[in-house]
Amino acid sequence: MAGKLTVYLRLMRPANIVTSVADVLAGVAIAGYFYHLTFNANSFYPVALLCLSTIGLYGGGIVFNDVFDAELDKVERPERAIPSGAVSLREATLLGIVLLLWGIGFAFSYSNHAGALAVAIAFAALLYNKVSKHYAFVGPLNMGLCRGLNLLLGISISVPMLMDFYYLAIVPIIYIFSITMISQGEVHGGNKRNLYIGGVLYAIVICAISYFAMANGKSEAFLFLLPFIWMIYRPLANAIKDPIGPNIGKAVKAGVISLILMDAAWAAAFGAMWAAVFIACLLPVSMRFAKWFAVT
Repeated sequence: MAGKLTVYLRLMRPANIVTSVADVLAGVAIAGYFYHLTFNANSFYPVALLCLSTIGLYGGGIVFNDVFDAELDKVERPERAIPSGAVSLREATLLGIVLLLWGIGFAFSYSNHAGALAVAIAFAALLYNKVSKHYAFVGPLNMGLCRGLNLLLGISISVPMLMDFYYLAIVPIIYIFSITMISQGEVHGGNKRNLYIGGVLYAIVICAISYFAMANGKSEAFLFLLPFIWMIYRPLANAIKDPIGPNIGKAVKAGVISLILMDAAWAAAFGAMWAAVFIACLLPVSMRFAKWFAVT
């Protein structure tokens, strides 16, 4: 039983799931929910529902990535759970379905707005895994949409704030678009053009968060933004210098895990400093999972 659970975790990429929880917490912070929060179980109940929702949605999306890539992985990544025979294609499919339904169910248990966003996330994830990932431009855009909607899932804790800040979804869309473009050379090596484009898109994201931090008078956001910059650009620079598969893989891994610092910066930029610190504390958790389970 323990062995099967480990295999399921391999499929779900727990290090990545931690980053999706950080997205939702950042969204909750943007919505202002943490401003006057009282520390009791009832106050955190809506936050817990949305976090449980994103765990299912992200986990299910990742599982279906391996389900749809099962034949390709026999050639390119035979060590993955399905081609290695650690889990059957049927078991993986069932796991993915259960996780997506889990995510949608927890979202609807909070509100119809959250539920609708969860359905949209599940659809976007399946669309990416089955169709759009095979297209150079549409694929990264689709993957970014999943993260953008995930941020909105957190903001949906307050419907009026969701109406006010829906456009912030564009920032994670740009960020994930850049990571997905960079990752296209992860297996066979890449060209420097995609890496440079990724670096420029990173800069746009950094400028966007910096704008909100300065507009809100929250310079403490740079306590998280500066290490975020260092963490994403250092491996990217190495990949640009030598664009081989392993170097690109490290840049992609850093980009995914660094989402936690980006989310912490978002929370701090909107005045939720203690929430930003909590989100940042998820970084070592994600990094520990990354040592045990693959990120890409």
